[in-house]
Amino acid sequence: MSKQKTAVVILAAGQGARMKSMRPKVLHPIAGRPMIHYALEAASALDPDELVVVVDPGMGKLAEGFSPARTVVQKKPLGTADAVRAARATLEGFGGDVLVLFSDTPLISPRTLAAVLGALRKKAGTAVAALGFRPDEPGEYGRLILGSDGALERIVEYGDASTGEKAVTLCNSGVMAISGARLFELLDRVTPDNAKGEYQLTDIVRLASGQGRRCAAVEGDGEECLGVNSRADLAVAEAAMQMRLRGAAMAGGATLIDPTTVYFSFDTKLGRDIVIGPNVFFGPGVTVGNNVEIRAFCHIEGARIGDGAAIGPFARLRPGAEIGPSAHIGNFVEIKAARVEEGVKINHLTYVGDARVGRDANIGAGTITCNYDGFDKHFTDIGARVFIGSNTALVAPVVIGDGAVIGAGSVITGDVSKNALAVARAEQREIQGGAAKYRARKQVAKSQPSAVAKAPRKARPGRMSGGKG
Repeated sequence: MSKQKTAVVILAAGQGARMKSMRPKVLHPIAGRPMIHYALEAASALDPDELVVVVDPGMGKLAEGFSPARTVVQKKPLGTADAVRAARATLEGFGGDVLVLFSDTPLISPRTLAAVLGALRKKAGTAVAALGFRPDEPGEYGRLILGSDGALERIVEYGDASTGEKAVTLCNSGVMAISGARLFELLDRVTPDNAKGEYQLTDIVRLASGQGRRCAAVEGDGEECLGVNSRADLAVAEAAMQMRLRGAAMAGGATLIDPTTVYFSFDTKLGRDIVIGPNVFFGPGVTVGNNVEIRAFCHIEGARIGDGAAIGPFARLRPGAEIGPSAHIGNFVEIKAARVEEGVKINHLTYVGDARVGRDANIGAGTITCNYDGFDKHFTDIGARVFIGSNTALVAPVVIGDGAVIGAGSVITGDVSKNALAVARAEQREIQGGAAKYRARKQVAKSQPSAVAKAPRKARPGRMSGGKG
């Protein structure tokens, strides 16, 4: 039997006024990803024949990121029924079923969308199937009104509901499946005779029922049906998404010491036997190998971490950081756009940016690669088995040859040869008895501050004394 055709229409033209933002609501991120992409992903999992996103005119080039969906524009915000009508040119003559969902429901699953389509197709002649849910606080959600036989009779928006209808706990999620053969016929009969003065998609249930056509209701999970309309809703959705991601990480073989303090991105890839300490944040683009330990208070984004590496505590891996197998990146170390090869140790208070650190090198505390000259970035190449002493500045572009040793406190401005010892700092000077004289002078100053202030200072060699020099 041939596959029944399906089109999905995602409504993304809402202004999102309650977000109080210049950014379109659907582009606000959850787990590092614009929320509309979760709806796109769930819809794409159904392998639809048509995938359409309805946007408003102000979205412009931002809508280009919704590929592979086709985008259509709702010219004026006249309501959800009008938004679906904006897809008419794309869906005209489409003979399959049309699934409509909102772009601000990031927790919806493909399984739930498939269940709504299944309810539409279960009985021949069904015109509409709608997804409902029972939130703890029904608030201002629309209500699904069922008949005595369990069929859906109508959906009533909160502003138009009677006191009895507001007491109904089955609420409207906004997800609907509609027979393509009936869709535009029903939409064309929708009028703005309601409290909002809008063309509301929910009215098609009443219109279809009035024609004697069956409509069905599917009850879904409340979390999946959560719509994001405010910053508070965004925070709730983020928390729910993080719980999912943490569960998936632990199910995949990672140990989270304190799961509720670890934050993942939508695309974080973890190997097995990873231990993640408290208060670790993963931004987008992170891949972690097997047997890795990520200690507390690390911030990692756009980085790759090889097998057996140890990261942190208090480490920051920025985009372009590539940490090799068994490397150690310690406390208050920052790595950016740098390849750190196998067995490298960078354990304390160090910045490595735009660089390569060769195998088994040891980078001392306080080392920095001076990669930016105020105009351009420059590269530092550190060879294998190099030892960099503490408090060293490597002024890029510079190459440190394999096996070289850099003395602590050096400022290296030129290349260092293989196996060479380089020291670049001022020569140490010692004044015999100077410490005792210094302490005595300070004690006098502390005990007789006024006398010291009035006492004439002797001129030192090389300094001006008086008004002439």
